[in-house]
Amino acid sequence: MTSEDVLNEFRDAGALREGHFVLSSGLHSPTFLQKNLVFMDAERCGRLCKALAEKIVAAVGPVDVAISPAVGGIIPGYETARWLKVPSMYVERVDGEFKLRRGFQVDPGQKVVMVEDIVTTGLSSRECIAAINAAGGEVIAAACIVDRSGGRADVGVPLIALATLDVPAYPADALPPELAAIPVEDPGSRRLSK
Repeated sequence: MTSEDVLNEFRDAGALREGHFVLSSGLHSPTFLQKNLVFMDAERCGRLCKALAEKIVAAVGPVDVAISPAVGGIIPGYETARWLKVPSMYVERVDGEFKLRRGFQVDPGQKVVMVEDIVTTGLSSRECIAAINAAGGEVIAAACIVDRSGGRADVGVPLIALATLDVPAYPADALPPELAAIPVEDPGSRRLSK
């Protein structure tokens, strides 16, 4: 599956949006990928995650477990794990830090692939990887449906992306005038009230 094929899945789901968006990272962008419109269609999600699983195996070989950050990574992590035929787990925030909970545990030395939905800066991926390492897992790669950093995000391990896009993202104090002139939408989940 090519990057264009992945984008077509987002287009067909009405999930490729244009405007002025605040991303979960806090950066502003003229493009937003509303992944939940893609993931709600089991067949579409399955196609994408099957292709991601195949790409993971081709890049690093077999893995023992897939672990994702909650909330955005849970669905693609689960579906990718299904195609990898390995258990799926997720980390969630406890007092601001990702941790394995709900009886999830990793055996020391288990080969883990960390599966994300969309990577922009890599912050959530790095935090997830740190939690997996602290729990005793060995993260051999990270994987995502879309790397919107154009390949620049450093997550500390090899990043396997089903699609790589170079979508601009700006700090709030450095917006281009044409973006600043558009009303801002905040569709991300990181700033939801608790």
